[in-house]
Amino acid sequence: MTSSATAFRTRPSALTLIAFLVIVIGVGSLIGISSAPDPWYEALLKPPFNPPNWVFGPVWLALYILMAVAGARAWQRGPTRPAFLIWGVQILLNWAWSPTWFVLHALWPAFAIILAMWLSIAAFIVVNWRQDRPAALMFVPYLAWVSFAGVLNFAVAVMN
Repeated sequence: MTSSATAFRTRPSALTLIAFLVIVIGVGSLIGISSAPDPWYEALLKPPFNPPNWVFGPVWLALYILMAVAGARAWQRGPTRPAFLIWGVQILLNWAWSPTWFVLHALWPAFAIILAMWLSIAAFIVVNWRQDRPAALMFVPYLAWVSFAGVLNFAVAVMN
């Protein structure tokens, strides 16, 4: 199959893409609003490389857009295929992290979630590398950010 035929086959319909954007950004935003940093978080000791709070919103918006597009592409190839199943695992882990950290104040369980999220993101990249390189590449910045977030999560947990 030619690369243009593969690209056509994996390109999601406009409706699928819009649905993924609405769901991923919508749920992510609702979770972010309902588990925003509070006085508990502000009182935590943080390492010097902790970014200011305003950085997180724009970064996550960009990452959620990339996740939604990659998810729509994986859905288009088949909702029961490994790529989409792995995508589903990573988004559920992603959505679980903020409430675990900011609402439950559970630093080590949040770290366990971020490790599992990192593994699922890496698995998505590996599974998609040959069959849908654009979707795999969309997850590279996400993997980089979650790597940084994992180090930050670990540092805060150790310091507190």
